[in-house]
Amino acid sequence: MSASPELYSEVADRLLGIEIEMRRIEVWSGEPPSENALASNQPFCIDTLEFTEWLQFVFLERMRFIVEQGHGLPSVSGIAPMAEEHFRSRPEPGDALLRELEAIDELLSDS
Repeated sequence: MSASPELYSEVADRLLGIEIEMRRIEVWSGEPPSENALASNQPFCIDTLEFTEWLQFVFLERMRFIVEQGHGLPSVSGIAPMAEEHFRSRPEPGDALLRELEAIDELLSDS
């Protein structure tokens, strides 16, 4: 069973919210990481990227492609706990970004 157009729209809205929040707290990058860094086989590219780089250049890029192409959405998402861990030791206030990620986790897990 494929996702409804409304779900795709909600996911697209959340993806935009994630980008807006990343820009607001100044963790959005104008320069992509190297191809080698993006080619990591580790979850969240933890060995080659900062969490926010993974979020911007891997998660958001892949999810936008999925939404734009109407491909099947992931049925499980657990990004918020990783974000919580990341921002625990950072000076940036990640609370609003964490809420956006919790919302997309919930959307995808309910689909």
